[in-house]
Amino acid sequence: MDKVIKFLNLHHQSFFMGKIYADETLQPTPEDSRAWSQILVSMLTGIPGLARKKGADLADVSDVKAANTWGAIDTPRFNGCIKAGTKSSVSDSMDSLDDMPYLFFVMWDNEPISKRERTRVWCVRTQSDVNFREICERWYKQKSEGLIVSNNFQLHPPRNKNSNKFNNTCGNLDYPLLLEAVYDGSTYTVKEYSPNVLKSGQCKIPL
Repeated sequence: MDKVIKFLNLHHQSFFMGKIYADETLQPTPEDSRAWSQILVSMLTGIPGLARKKGADLADVSDVKAANTWGAIDTPRFNGCIKAGTKSSVSDSMDSLDDMPYLFFVMWDNEPISKRERTRVWCVRTQSDVNFREICERWYKQKSEGLIVSNNFQLHPPRNKNSNKFNNTCGNLDYPLLLEAVYDGSTYTVKEYSPNVLKSGQCKIPL
């Protein structure tokens, strides 16, 4: 976890140092949430990447989705969360979830009370999470019937909120939180770390 904290601090420093120059030149902040998020998940789980080869985000065929609200001009969300409209043999079917052990979501936002920068990681066990699979099956069914024409299965995360609820037109769920770390002005502090979700985490229907 010490190494994770150092990595989060490096990301924070890189982002906000770059933002100074980006603001001066009226350019976008030079930051790649996707790559930072994948590295973070590998550090938390021990699952490596593909050594820069094409394919899934992690060596066990798991995927990582990232969203960053810092200075965002649009509404950050998790895009393309399940396979649809691709040439993959398992695209547009529940088989794609059977092939994937985990689906990770990494959110870079601000804690609503302190306003400090925050990093959260959620984890879905896609092969066995009943509630998540029900939503995906509903979405695939509506897509096959033409009720949904987009190939983009989007999940709307709790941006700048103390919540684990993700919204989708086919159903809202509370997602298992693996990590929450908040920047205190000088370093990140871990508020929650629940590695057990990798073995027993389940999405829950919100009360």
